[in-house]
Amino acid sequence: MTKVLTTSRPIRLKGRSFLALVLTPELPLGDWLMRLDDLANRSAGFFLRRPIVLDVEGLEVSRHELKAFIDELALRNVRVIGIEGARASLLGPDMPPAMSGGQPAPDFEAPVPEPAIEKPEAEPVPAVQAEPQPIRPVPSLIIDQPVRSGQSIIFPEGDITIVASVASGAEIIAGGSIHVYGALRGRAMAGSMGNAEARIFCSKLEAELLAIDGLYKTAEDIEPQLRGRAVHLWLEGDTIKTSTLN
Repeated sequence: MTKVLTTSRPIRLKGRSFLALVLTPELPLGDWLMRLDDLANRSAGFFLRRPIVLDVEGLEVSRHELKAFIDELALRNVRVIGIEGARASLLGPDMPPAMSGGQPAPDFEAPVPEPAIEKPEAEPVPAVQAEPQPIRPVPSLIIDQPVRSGQSIIFPEGDITIVASVASGAEIIAGGSIHVYGALRGRAMAGSMGNAEARIFCSKLEAELLAIDGLYKTAEDIEPQLRGRAVHLWLEGDTIKTSTLN
């Protein structure tokens, strides 16, 4: 006998947001891969276990070239989970799926249809002008203990303040600015959600990698006179600017 499901309980569909790194390759792709290798060599493990989205909007390549490029990334342990800005002709069943937006998604449930009920016509209600909503402050996350090697602190909603040190091999990723009231020896990436106004402050600069809105400096790029100093970093155009705080 066939069992018939008669209950109307809905399937629960979960919305969830994950922070992914977005790579925006440039032509010629061979030269860009060499620059990527240089970054990976100077910051070991930077792409390890990270979800990667490939932004190819405006990139003039064929489907075969794009597939070969993704294969080259896979050989470097750069795993592409999605492609953004691609023409439909560039994608296929053997490629990562198309992605867009990347905005947080709340949980929701599939609706259960209800029988239509006729309602009497309501009297017209005069329009009422809504009061302006107060401006919400930028959220922040405060960490009052050291960030150990291997730890990742990720807070895309706003600023991160660490009232301690960040060990080598640790990383801090903030949608806003980063403040470290101790030694910064790991990786710090501010403005991760496209905020070019984000900044990085630390009491003692010993970082492996610094980034603001996707532009980065590795340890070899940091000026020697800034090592061990209290430093402030910000973005001007496509350049990370630095100054000492003492």
